Amino acid sequence: MIIGLTGGIASGKSTAAKMLASLGAHVIDADKLGHRVYEPQRPAFAAVVAEFGDDVVGDDGQIDRRVLGGKVFGDEAALGRLTAIVWPEIRRMAADEIESVLAEDAGRVVVLEAAVLFEAGWDSTVDQVWCVVVAPEVAIARATARDGIDAEAVQARIDSQLSNAERTARADVVIDNSGDEAALQAAVTQAWKALNGEPS
Repeated sequence: MIIGLTGGIASGKSTAAKMLASLGAHVIDADKLGHRVYEPQRPAFAAVVAEFGDDVVGDDGQIDRRVLGGKVFGDEAALGRLTAIVWPEIRRMAADEIESVLAEDAGRVVVLEAAVLFEAGWDSTVDQVWCVVVAPEVAIARATARDGIDAEAVQARIDSQLSNAERTARADVVIDNSGDEAALQAAVTQAWKALNGEPS
């Protein structure tokens, strides 16, 4: 069973993923794969350099994500060219890890945690989609407290992402994280028990 876990900024998606890991799931963090995808030995490294120029490589021989970010920030076409290189490679890396985990234990639940699950089309590779949602005003309050960024910047991030309505319409399981962490734990545990046919 492969679950795609998604949610917007400050929704609590990563916290839910940790909870699922503690319940026995193998969690794959697409963000972490997204960092590894730029390593010099990976196919995406050469493709990114060819597309965006040698100046995206820092003195240490690694992709300078700040320089690269400057080339795509606010430029939808450039960002599209970057994701066309990076997203398929992340998908391949995730598929390899899933195959390896299931080869060891075919009954293991694997969770692919990805904010861009729908945007990247990865929802087609999972058996169920679980979506963690919070109201935008809650997300803004949490993100400003957590990251020290202003409310306008968080709102801009929210506006650039799929809405809660768009996500939940395509999800098999919706987890409301408007309450505290104990409430989230209860909701995640209940969904996990339902998945495994256990009484709630």
